[in-house]
Amino acid sequence: MDQWTALRTFTQVVESGSLSAAARLLKVGQPAVSRTIATLERHLGSQLLLRTTRRVVVTDAGSRYYESIKPAVEAIEEAEQTLRSTTAGIAGLLRVAAPVTFGRLLVVPSLGPFLDAHPRLRLELVLDDRPVDVLQERIDVALRVGTLHESRLVARRLAVARRIVVGSPGYLTRRGIPTTPAELHGHDIVTYGKADSEQEWQFRSGTGSTAVRVPSRLHISAAEGVRAAVLAGLGLAVASHWMFGPELQSGEVLPVLAGYDLDPVELWAVLPGRRAPARARAFLEFFQRSLDQPAST
Repeated sequence: MDQWTALRTFTQVVESGSLSAAARLLKVGQPAVSRTIATLERHLGSQLLLRTTRRVVVTDAGSRYYESIKPAVEAIEEAEQTLRSTTAGIAGLLRVAAPVTFGRLLVVPSLGPFLDAHPRLRLELVLDDRPVDVLQERIDVALRVGTLHESRLVARRLAVARRIVVGSPGYLTRRGIPTTPAELHGHDIVTYGKADSEQEWQFRSGTGSTAVRVPSRLHISAAEGVRAAVLAGLGLAVASHWMFGPELQSGEVLPVLAGYDLDPVELWAVLPGRRAPARARAFLEFFQRSLDQPAST
């Protein structure tokens, strides 16, 4: 038995949660993964995994074994990746997923220096507002804005952005500028996300907080549509500072309710496993530097 292959395969199965997901990440067939695990179990004389049709469950013995070997496996893979990147440079296909608007405004404009620095690298940028399945679609790095839900994946927080209420100068001239959250009830509201007739916005001012349920006049399922609606003067919207960065600088969009704060929104990098390839780590390091203020915006 190839001991290194067996250990690497076992840790990948535990971390990905299924034989098929591990097979995709290791770029081998699922039968090969099953045979490797079975051989390892015979070698150890202990059952490490309980197999079902959809997933695997780690036994107590398997959990103890995983925790024991994990540091060694991570150290070996880190050494291999460092050596490869040093001797051959960053190469191959890198698949990065990001929300459409965030990708268009913050990712795409920053890619030039990264691609110039790694001429043997091919980059595929998957722009989609839905939460792309990192394992199923073989994504190396997924950039997510907001709350994370995938507990099996590895996540790293990259930045935090303020959320603000915004409107176009034309709209605010016609309808007036709200000075308190309660005055939002007299305005047209453009919403994004969950398709409710009303959304609750939680504002903070000083030591107090105010929850306002605002009626949605126009609901749009894509952030690009919300941007277009606000720019067209169709109403007010809550958005991250990232989402209207250029327009806030130019004055095409204005913030309102400046004395009230909303909960910020977080930017996360989601990885399929702890042992990210060198090209994924290089991208994350570069993109982290490209953000104006990594900790807050």
